[in-house]
This record gives sequence, structure tokens and C-alpha cells, in this order.
Amino acid sequence: MVFPDQANHYGTLYGGNALGILGKAAFVTATRFARRSVVMAASERVEFHTPVRLGQMLELTGRVVRVGRSSMSVEVEGVAETLPGGERVPALRGRFEMVAVDDTGRPQAILVEGEAPDALSGIQ
Repeated sequence: MVFPDQANHYGTLYGGNALGILGKAAFVTATRFARRSVVMAASERVEFHTPVRLGQMLELTGRVVRVGRSSMSVEVEGVAETLPGGERVPALRGRFEMVAVDDTGRPQAILVEGEAPDALSGIQ
């Protein structure tokens, strides 16, 4: 839900807060996929389709759309919902590059469930 401390002077979700929320959703999506620590390497594209107003609920859905050896592309979509009426509209979308890392921050191979590490060499 968008609260006053997240809004700008227009009464809508501040763009910087929206980027932070999208980045967190990308982090959770990538972490659940890789089952290891991940970091953000880049935010490739962020689109603001419609303002998200104070009091609206923002539902985020992330999905991995590309897997490399240690990196993955994650797309996050946000849908704004007006609670009393239930109207839902696409509001935000972002694409992020996430990298699986070890405890020292060095890139680590992403193991796709059911595959041996050598099988990853063919994944782009």
C-alpha cells in the first residue's frame, strides 16, 4: 500500500521509492530462483505506465526471463489496485540484471534445478 511517506507532492508514489520497491522484488525473485546470494548489476529499463496514488495497493510480480552462467534477467511488473472498488491497472515495469555471488561477492554459477553444473554451459 502506498503511504504518505512514500508519496511525492502530487500524492503519488515517488519514483525513487518505486525503483527501490521494484529492485527489492527483483532481488527476492532472483534469490528464490538461484537459491544463493544475489546482487543487482544493472537496471536496464523501468517504465511508469500510470501514477500509483496514496492508498492504492501495489502488487508486484517478478519472473526470471533469462539465465546465464552466474547472471539472470528479472522482469518485475506492478499492478495498482484501488481497494474499495477493486479496479486494477498496470502501473510499473522494470527489468534488472542480477548476479549470483559467494560470501566474498564473487560471481557464482547458478545451478538450475535438476542439472549438473556442466549442463549450464549451453544456457545463454
